[in-house]
Amino acid sequence: MQELSRRQWLKLAAGATAGACALASPLRLLAQSGNRGPSFGVQLYTARALMEKNVAKTLAKTAKTGFKEVELAGLFDNAPKEFKKMLDDAGLTAPSSHIPLQGFEKDFGKTLETALTLGNKYIVLPYIMPEQRQSFDIYKHVADLLNTCGEQAKQAGITVAYHNHDFEFEQLAEGQPMAFLLNNTDKDLVQFELDLYWASKVNQDPVAIFKQHPGRFPLWHVKDMAKDGSIANVGEGTIDFQRIFDAANVAGLRHGFIEHDSTKKPIATFKRGYKTLQTLQLPS
Repeated sequence: MQELSRRQWLKLAAGATAGACALASPLRLLAQSGNRGPSFGVQLYTARALMEKNVAKTLAKTAKTGFKEVELAGLFDNAPKEFKKMLDDAGLTAPSSHIPLQGFEKDFGKTLETALTLGNKYIVLPYIMPEQRQSFDIYKHVADLLNTCGEQAKQAGITVAYHNHDFEFEQLAEGQPMAFLLNNTDKDLVQFELDLYWASKVNQDPVAIFKQHPGRFPLWHVKDMAKDGSIANVGEGTIDFQRIFDAANVAGLRHGFIEHDSTKKPIATFKRGYKTLQTLQLPS
């Protein structure tokens, strides 16, 4: 997600927190694993402009694209029970939610309570603001925080995870933030959501990352990259998704979410992503 829109979302999500989509199922995707393999859905940040106008209608439109899972990015001023009912009414489940840093730092018990109400299996830290990462100490803080929250979440049957952008792959004087987070979080308590676009944009090979840290990437953001480096609808860019999907077992993939940070036609983006996913295969 890009910084200005991410900043706006964090403000919205913080207020909402306080207050997959089994690809219907691309059977071609799941056939080799007997329908027990990964499921695919959409990240609703993609449709945030529509969500701000009418949550129920947006969820209904999303369900009609074929996806049955969504990853949440805020509740848009709805109480957790109200939001869960709208998910149920649309025939959707939400295995994962993005929660801003303050949702981990302050009253994590309430964050867990909300996640349980929504039916989440994963709580994901999606972004560290620029002003928060002026020092490498933020990554030390986040690693410790994820370990602590991860232990508490595990007792509730929920897994804590971290979602990357591009800045985590920068080589800083103290090291690479992504490597630090992977190496300093407990693999039994903390997992990761690899954003395939942001990794690819800075020439980081997702397959190589999976091989270096097998089983630590149960969540993916599936998004494509245009020739000019911008985000493209899945299937309209340059990323070789089949090569990445071939490594799904190595990654430990459980849920993948179609996303586009800046599309003006989110429902069309979901439909295009669904169509592309049906052309791919997962390993048995």
